[in-house]
Amino acid sequence: MYYFYILRSLKNKKLYLGSTPDLKERLKSHNNGESKATKPNIPYELIFYSGFTNKEDAINCEQYFKTSAGWKRIHKMLKNTLQ
Repeated sequence: MYYFYILRSLKNKKLYLGSTPDLKERLKSHNNGESKATKPNIPYELIFYSGFTNKEDAINCEQYFKTSAGWKRIHKMLKNTLQ
């Protein structure tokens, strides 16, 4: 399985989007400060994920949600979670 995921910083509520084949390990690595992009805003909580049987589909999902239309969809989809 491959996953698209959304993390939210508990420090400042910023969102981070990514994809990975190992969701538990990836969350752990983000919270351990192993990612330069997310290190300044640790700790993170997982607020959404979606599983795919194909790596390219997970990456395409991540790329879509990083567009302006995708960000709008995230805020609509997770309206109550993001409040």
